[in-house]
Amino acid sequence: MSSAAARSRTSAGRRPRRGRSTTRRRRLRAPLLAGLLAAGTVAILVGLGPLNDAIREVTLPLRHDDIIRQQAAEKNLDAALLAAVIYEESKFRDQTSHAGARGLMQITPETARFIAHRTGGVRFSQADLATPQINISYGTYYLRYLIDHYQGNETLAVAAYNAGQTNVDGWVRKAGGPGSFDPASDIPFPETRGYVNGVASHRHDYRHHYADELGY
Repeated sequence: MSSAAARSRTSAGRRPRRGRSTTRRRRLRAPLLAGLLAAGTVAILVGLGPLNDAIREVTLPLRHDDIIRQQAAEKNLDAALLAAVIYEESKFRDQTSHAGARGLMQITPETARFIAHRTGGVRFSQADLATPQINISYGTYYLRYLIDHYQGNETLAVAAYNAGQTNVDGWVRKAGGPGSFDPASDIPFPETRGYVNGVASHRHDYRHHYADELGY
């Protein structure tokens, strides 16, 4: 046998052994890799706690929870409902709309005068609406007024907070009364339908994610 042939046979004879060795090594590595991946997943999930909090602060902010709790208790309102209305109105940012609505709960000058008159706020000025305490106080008063006007129907009250009491009163009459009112079909304004749905959805989110802050 030539040396070349011998080398060829020797080489050929070694290939299966290398293949079996590689397979064994791969089998040994598989559990190790699985363990490392599992450990890494746990570490990532644990580390996401602060990150989730930071994301929540952006996507579902909450400010002035002490005022919200106080006003919700004083006006007999659900704190999560109040937080959801503020979110829909201003995302918890102090701002003034093109229509002149101001502050966290976007109180219009007309609504502010109406509330001031009913509550005896003789020294009220529009600039006061930039103050969170006053703005939320006025907004909760108006929301409570609307809920009472619609005999406890919070959906109608939320719709009226967005579209105005006159509009909602007309929609309710057209629908044949509060018992026959269907928000999906009897609210003609797409913006108001979206607003009502948004408040309902975010009310659940605030109750779930901010139970401690909102006093649940």
